[in-house]
Amino acid sequence: MSLKLADYRYDLPEERIAAYPAVPRDASRLLVLPPQGPPVHSRFRELPGHLLPGDLLVLNDTRVVKARLLGARPGGGAAEVFLLRPRPEGLWEALVRPGKRLGPGTRVVLEGGAEVEVVERLPAGGRLVRLRGGEAQAVLRRFGHVPLPPYIRREDEPGDARRYQTVFAREGHSVAAPTAGLHFTPRLFSALARRGVEVCRIRLDVGPGTFRPVTRDDISEHRMDPEPYHVAPEAAGRINRGLREGRRVVAVGTTVTRALEDQMARHGEVRAGSWETDLFILPGFRFRAVAGLVTNFHLPGSTLVMLVCALAGRERLLGAYREAVDEGYRFYSYGDAMLAWRT
Repeated sequence: MSLKLADYRYDLPEERIAAYPAVPRDASRLLVLPPQGPPVHSRFRELPGHLLPGDLLVLNDTRVVKARLLGARPGGGAAEVFLLRPRPEGLWEALVRPGKRLGPGTRVVLEGGAEVEVVERLPAGGRLVRLRGGEAQAVLRRFGHVPLPPYIRREDEPGDARRYQTVFAREGHSVAAPTAGLHFTPRLFSALARRGVEVCRIRLDVGPGTFRPVTRDDISEHRMDPEPYHVAPEAAGRINRGLREGRRVVAVGTTVTRALEDQMARHGEVRAGSWETDLFILPGFRFRAVAGLVTNFHLPGSTLVMLVCALAGRERLLGAYREAVDEGYRFYSYGDAMLAWRT
């Protein structure tokens, strides 16, 4: 078992990074990685055929907000405010650019007259800000931009407001999509029901830490940013019942995986309520809830690759990635998907 950062990197040609999603959503390709044997190449719309009646799919129904606000500084010059999470009394934690010019008291003017006031400096370069000129959600809907990941090298477009959101999103404040869920469609949910696959939802609000690179050569020294999550009583009951009955729990995304395994580490079961998790899942981790994982293809050397390696085995997972590159799969948030089973 390697904990060296270099052992979680792989070569990815730039042209394999998807700039736009598949149309329709479930037309994405699906690489199925069984516990043993070679990968199976499929399509996401065929997911029900790779599951068994009684399997339990757990989704993350968080909503992505238009968290990027673009405007101008007093006296001219572009500015960007990236809202991270709401605070009491109408305040928000945020990242700002250019940081040196956006100190407390500065106001960034948005189109239409709304403003963002910088209230206070926070550790690690963050800011506490207040939106002025309307109710916060209305300001975001009108002036906000979809927070596409930095490796999608284009500005957001009108279609991203719909496509960078799952069809089952409900509420929450995520600054990145739970991308494994982007492939699901209403007709796919109907097919899963006919197959006898049970579906339930939890919510984890994805923060910017999902993009924070691992910089330590010994990956065990990396620390995850905490992210809030919530489990409703109905979901907790259904997940615990599935585990007691020995049915397979399949997490849709690394966010669901971290939330469920955080619960098992805390309580030995999944309980209803709200928590934060900074759980870092890397090889050697003992999974207690998740038997399978629906996920996209992740960045080399990222905590997300390490999580999937922990589930499926490092050499096996990276071998599947190399095959996906050779077979022309599309990578990252708008790319294709994988169904990996625990070894």
